[in-house]
Amino acid sequence: MKKPAALLCILALALPLAGIAAEAFPSKPLTLVVPFPPGGPSDALARQVAQRAGTRLGQQVIVENIAGAAGGIGTARVARAKPDGYTLAFGTIGTHVANVALYRALQYDPSKDFEPVAHLGSAPLVLIANPALPVKTFAEFVDYARKNTAKLHYGSAGAGSISHLGCLVLMSEMKTDVQHIPYKGVAPAMADLLGGQIEFMCDQTTTALPQVRSGKLKAIAALVSTRIPVMADLPTAAEGGFPGVNVRSWNGVFAPKGTPADILGRLHAAFSEALQDPEFRRVMEPLGVEVPAPAGSTPEALRRQLAADLQTLVPLIQSKQGYLD
Repeated sequence: MKKPAALLCILALALPLAGIAAEAFPSKPLTLVVPFPPGGPSDALARQVAQRAGTRLGQQVIVENIAGAAGGIGTARVARAKPDGYTLAFGTIGTHVANVALYRALQYDPSKDFEPVAHLGSAPLVLIANPALPVKTFAEFVDYARKNTAKLHYGSAGAGSISHLGCLVLMSEMKTDVQHIPYKGVAPAMADLLGGQIEFMCDQTTTALPQVRSGKLKAIAALVSTRIPVMADLPTAAEGGFPGVNVRSWNGVFAPKGTPADILGRLHAAFSEALQDPEFRRVMEPLGVEVPAPAGSTPEALRRQLAADLQTLVPLIQSKQGYLD
């Protein structure tokens, strides 16, 4: 009789301790893998939100840049990480949608290898051009591009990047093919656009707006269905007769598949609260970043966004661009 009684006592003590251990998450710093080089729009957003989420978690969220293969290398590393909530991926429309169409041997499955944590919002794309391009309006741009296809070039942050995808959608709707020049990141592409080596780009407002406001580049059209609040005077491509042009970059936090539900809930709460920080919004919204309300930052919202884009954008990319491996 003594042994069962002793065993019951041990179990009675162990159960509360197990609960305490589960509630202790996180007990050490977390890593948010940004699968791109430092200094780009994804890196900037990730660092802003990681700092604030870390404050709410009571642990530092360290941003680690693991670039390569259009974000595929860093993203794959998170897919293979231990599902304990300590290693997270900063996912984008590029890593989780475009790469599916571009890489035959992709080392992860965006739908099956990750648990959505939080939708971090989106940024609309704009068509920007070197001031020397002899067009002022979107209608003039369409006409000029169709007549001068052979001598025009557009740049992007790399094959499969959102800047590539934006121009793919635009060229598809215009039924025009212009030569694509892929770069290793936004910064070198922007440098060549400013220098006149390429004529135009389809870029996020986060990096395009500062150059347009300084007068170094000109904005031709918003590549979304409705006007952008911080560029309210800029007409949309839809207004110019191309309603199918509606491209936004989106970003989200993902955990490896199998991460416990209670940890996912804790992570989501921290990142969702970080998005509502007034200082975060003060920094992001003037750059055109569309920060979601709490209802729009849920794992379900991120899962829906991913599913919709996989269904519509992957076939489009594959129709215009062959596999890169």
